[in-house]
Amino acid sequence: MSKSEYVPSQSEAHSSTYSKERDLETGTLTQRDTDSASIISRDLNLVTWDGPDDPENPKNWPSNVKWHYTLAVSVFTFISPVSSAMVAPALDKLGKDLHMTSKIEIDLALSIFVLAYAIGPLVFGPASEVYGRVRLFQFSNLWYLAWNLGCGFAQTPAEFFVFRFLAGLGGSAPLALGGGAISDVWHAEHRGKAMGIYTLAPILGPVIGPIAGGFIAQYSTWRWVFWSSSASAVAIQVVGLIWLRESHPATLLKWKRNRLAKETGNDQLHTGEKVETLLQKIRGAMIRPVRMITTQPIIAVTAVYMGYLFGISYLMVTTFPDVWAGWYGESEGIAGLNYISIAIGSFAGLFLNVLYIDRIYRNLKAKNGNVGCPEFRMPTMFIGSFIFTVGLFWYGWSVQGHVHWIMPNIGVVIFAAGTMGCLQGMQMYIVDCYTTYAASAMSACALLRSLAGFGFPLFAPYLYSDLGYGWGTSVLAFISIAIGIPAPIIFWKYGAQLRAMSTYASG
Repeated sequence: MSKSEYVPSQSEAHSSTYSKERDLETGTLTQRDTDSASIISRDLNLVTWDGPDDPENPKNWPSNVKWHYTLAVSVFTFISPVSSAMVAPALDKLGKDLHMTSKIEIDLALSIFVLAYAIGPLVFGPASEVYGRVRLFQFSNLWYLAWNLGCGFAQTPAEFFVFRFLAGLGGSAPLALGGGAISDVWHAEHRGKAMGIYTLAPILGPVIGPIAGGFIAQYSTWRWVFWSSSASAVAIQVVGLIWLRESHPATLLKWKRNRLAKETGNDQLHTGEKVETLLQKIRGAMIRPVRMITTQPIIAVTAVYMGYLFGISYLMVTTFPDVWAGWYGESEGIAGLNYISIAIGSFAGLFLNVLYIDRIYRNLKAKNGNVGCPEFRMPTMFIGSFIFTVGLFWYGWSVQGHVHWIMPNIGVVIFAAGTMGCLQGMQMYIVDCYTTYAASAMSACALLRSLAGFGFPLFAPYLYSDLGYGWGTSVLAFISIAIGIPAPIIFWKYGAQLRAMSTYASG
């Protein structure tokens, strides 16, 4: 029996007859006339929502509360990507001060933070389905704050790498929780705009961070990169205390059960959750993302492509100082301003998605007998993949030809807009497919995404040294064609069959 199941009152059970139909998006049950004997045998101790309009259900929150919540989730998601890339312009000074001897060691100072993203979500995402979203958001931010502050005081490479990795663990939590948190409060028809704002945060983070880091590196010490981002984490914690509220349905129902049990003295009340020990819950929560990525073709393919997009994004972030300061001869501060092109492209991609993604979904739903399908998110992903590839070719050969700085920046704008379209389409698709286990599904995707974000910057110098910016970037573009063009077509044609075979997919 679903924990979100609607149970009629005792008077309803004895005076009427009902049947039930499951809503494919929310998992709730609606009642229609049928045999009254089946109703009388229903478990009246089951605690669930008080009907479809229950104000305690996060999807029924007032619009202003939903948007405050969405913005709070977004700013929590924002600070970690800022921190991940902010040190990029200061890597040479950091390496010199801490006596790092090799190029790969210096690059590792940036990417080891992203490596932690591969581990943290395996715990934080599923744990939020056990303990709720708010506790994990607030605890992880404080954890990040403490270790990120420590990075600014590190005196040896070993200290720095340990502090940086531990800060990344805390910073990974909002990225793992965000998709599930957004799905908690928004229906599919209106989720696109909210997901667009959430998706923008991890894209703009690696943009704003290096811009600020460039000027810090030029006019101050690299240690202020970490001290300033820690100060921002304090402000974000305050925002969370004001706007964050628990949204996880299972957690809210558990609280409701405890409250009713205390008021009525009925200890037989339950939410339909399987009774497990704490260790069993943690073990199951950690295993689920690994199981999903190894058994769900939808998650596996999406995770690979999402990882590829993030890997190239971080490759761009780490190689920008070499391109603009080295190849084009700009100062550190001015070179950092070129990251604005990523911001412009991301905003353009977000604007187009916000404008069309929900509209496309509603139009396709209307043509499908008013029945929504997750595959209605695929047009955005297909268009984004095409734009993304064009941007890579444009950027690589503009840099190779050493043409005016505006041309490679235009390529970056195109690339970033396509990335935004792909990422939002994929995240929406995953959330729509795995509504109940959205956090675990996103954690599974975050695993490969984080490994790619860690590994791509490490091989970038060798890629461009051997092939140059033109052919080196073209190789990346050809791989994106091989993954990004067929994937949305396959999901469009066979997504429903894949979901039908899944024990996790909604519906």
